[in-house]
Amino acid sequence: MKAGDVLRYYQYGTQTTNQAGHLSIGGVDTLELAHKYGTPLVVYDVALIKQRIAEFKQVFEAAGVAYKVTYASKAFTAIAMYQLLAEQGVGCDVVSGGEIYTAQQAGFPLATASFHGNNKLAAELEYAVTAGVGTIVLDNFHEIDLLNDILTTQDKTIDVLLRISPGISAHTHEYIMTGQEDSKFGFDLKSGQATTAFEKVQALPRLNLRGVHCHIGSQIFETKGFEMAAEAMIALLAQWQQQGFTAQVLNLGGGFGVRYTAEDQPLAPQDYVRDIVKIVKNQAAAAQLPLPEIWIEPGRSMVAEAGTSLYTIGSRKDLPGIRHYLAVDGGMGDNIRPALYEAKYTAVLANAPEAEPVETVSIAGKYCESGDMLVWDLPLPQSKPGDVLAMFVTGAYGYSMASNYNRNPRPAVVFVENGQARLVIKRETYADMAHLDVNESPSHL
Repeated sequence: MKAGDVLRYYQYGTQTTNQAGHLSIGGVDTLELAHKYGTPLVVYDVALIKQRIAEFKQVFEAAGVAYKVTYASKAFTAIAMYQLLAEQGVGCDVVSGGEIYTAQQAGFPLATASFHGNNKLAAELEYAVTAGVGTIVLDNFHEIDLLNDILTTQDKTIDVLLRISPGISAHTHEYIMTGQEDSKFGFDLKSGQATTAFEKVQALPRLNLRGVHCHIGSQIFETKGFEMAAEAMIALLAQWQQQGFTAQVLNLGGGFGVRYTAEDQPLAPQDYVRDIVKIVKNQAAAAQLPLPEIWIEPGRSMVAEAGTSLYTIGSRKDLPGIRHYLAVDGGMGDNIRPALYEAKYTAVLANAPEAEPVETVSIAGKYCESGDMLVWDLPLPQSKPGDVLAMFVTGAYGYSMASNYNRNPRPAVVFVENGQARLVIKRETYADMAHLDVNESPSHL
């Protein structure tokens, strides 16, 4: 694909080429952002996040079904993100005490939050109950006992869902497949663990079982896996109804795919939801079950395409007949997905996003690892040190998985909308990274 075709092909939110010939997001020139806030910098298109939320809601509203849209916090977590979610009227799922704390600091209504995780610590569960988290998604037998003890001590009750491993292997990377039988997550369906867990929870009056949850993977490009998961979940709920239980909630998770490069051909995010609603309706009717509330947990599909990472180009290495390397001032410390998942991205020069390419280069990070590569074989116009590279679709699992490897600070994050930019996460400093170090002379040991 020609560099000049990238913006026309992807059409990510409010991205455009402005009158100066620069990449603009949310009506803000990305070169101005890079100058003001420095690089690496993660830029979020707030209008696109709002659009995604509205599209998810509209599908449910048009179908006339009870529903809940819950954002998967692990995709990107920040006080500003939780405030945006609250403003837009969607819930969130959290997977740690740290995410609960961040949501709490944002003033997020925790009654609409769900707490996930395969090994929730006792302190985290205590925190969740005390803070008023609305739903606990139970993942294992140990957790059932642990939560019941905490509720007994605090003299409280809480809503719970049972996370089920339905034995469905989604077509995705093996590291992000979570619904198959051999998984660390959830109660296995085929072995009978799910029903054993159901019977145990039903015997504990402090645990208010509302239904079931499953999540079959991430970056899924079709709906067959969701159809199979819904069929398995409805069949399970039909069995439990014979024991006097009627499920109020069926949570089919998220994992809706997004387009990182021209190779990716996912459905539109709302099309996944439209198919899921149809599938659940048909399956419930066939099983003669009352239609439960349908919950979904989009994370990547809500924020990935809204994120763009800006880097400054530095050194260059030319290997005649082999490869041309361009190095930038970030890399695996702010986006480990290429190294971890072999994830693919595309990028343009922010100062000339529609210029025709004249060479093919590979974008290397600055970290001391041979595997620190961000993009392989990228067509670009001629560049020079100091130019700004804009890498698309970095809004999910970039900053949230960032590290201080090599003692490099994590980047700043800005939200842009209607021509305005707002700093939502400051760039780390060297002092920030060292502030937990204990600086004592060895003589004190």
